[in-house]
Amino acid sequence: MADVIDDVTLDLFAWDDIPPTQYGNHTGTFAGASQLGLLTVRTRDGVDGHAFLGSANRGAQMDGESLIHYLKPVLMGQNPLDRELIYKKLYRKNRTTTLRAIGACDIALWDIAGKIAGLPIAKLIGQFRDKIPAYASSAVLDTPEAYAEEALTFMEDGWAAYKIHPPTDPDLDIKVCNAVRRSVGDDYRLMLDSTWAYDYPAALKVGRVIEDLNFHWFEDPLDEEDLLNYPKLRQKLSIPLMATEYSPGGLYSYAPWLIMQATDYLRGDVAVKGGLTGCLKAAHLAEAFKMNYEIHHGGNSLNNVANLHLAMAIPNTSFFEVLLPAGAQKYGLNPDIEIVDGHVHAIERPGLGADIDFDMIRSKTKMRLA
Repeated sequence: MADVIDDVTLDLFAWDDIPPTQYGNHTGTFAGASQLGLLTVRTRDGVDGHAFLGSANRGAQMDGESLIHYLKPVLMGQNPLDRELIYKKLYRKNRTTTLRAIGACDIALWDIAGKIAGLPIAKLIGQFRDKIPAYASSAVLDTPEAYAEEALTFMEDGWAAYKIHPPTDPDLDIKVCNAVRRSVGDDYRLMLDSTWAYDYPAALKVGRVIEDLNFHWFEDPLDEEDLLNYPKLRQKLSIPLMATEYSPGGLYSYAPWLIMQATDYLRGDVAVKGGLTGCLKAAHLAEAFKMNYEIHHGGNSLNNVANLHLAMAIPNTSFFEVLLPAGAQKYGLNPDIEIVDGHVHAIERPGLGADIDFDMIRSKTKMRLA
């Protein structure tokens, strides 16, 4: 008899001591405490699949109740290896829950599949590489000089690139970009992520400056709804544009961007695009159009492990994003993902293969949703 899912639980545990952090107007400044959720999907034969839900600025309770209420009934009694069938059923619930909740369930199913097969998820998908360059992705800092100093530190440590999350004032952002380029020299790879902050004239102004500064890409310059101005901006600039990170609709959000030729790269991660299954579909879609699928930070440590497996399994991605500071991004694993010689390396253990700190999670668990 085939194994089936017979329990789904979500343990909400405290995340303390988060430093004051901001990435743009969309986050504001957050600090202090949040909570993550440890999702456990258990089969009748005793195989556990895990995922984390939540982040430093979006507690797991915001998505957790809908996961248990709407998605647990979908999972119960299913063969955990029927991921495609289950994914279709989970996605049909997107009107009553969130892609983050759907993504957590999907990641837990991939973890189960890898454990049953005795393979890391990347090997289960079909591995393409065993390491990938890492880039440092800044928070919003106080001065242009602070960005310049930070970028220089990561360059000297051998990281592949540095990405700026700027203050989102166009004139100040230009000063930041100039300061960072002066600091690291002409050849070091830099990116700008403007977090949807500009209107078209400001995006064009900033874009022309950073293409002259030889930046590698210009990320999210306009609102994701602004499909009128994205193609126009792309026609005016030579620097590659990257969008689609938070365009709503999971896999189906990419179609208008392709039809409108509005972006040079597609973008996503397991949290905001509905898990590994959704991201794999999107990466293969991008590959059909000869486009890169650049992987966004996943919001928590175990999501980033899932992102790492994705990066090892697809040919059309270039980097692994490491969002700064560590205190607002890394929690619940011991050890977390390590950067060695500027790269992250494939995980060799079955499933997600992460070192989840179960003892710490038990000590900080406030509530179980079941």
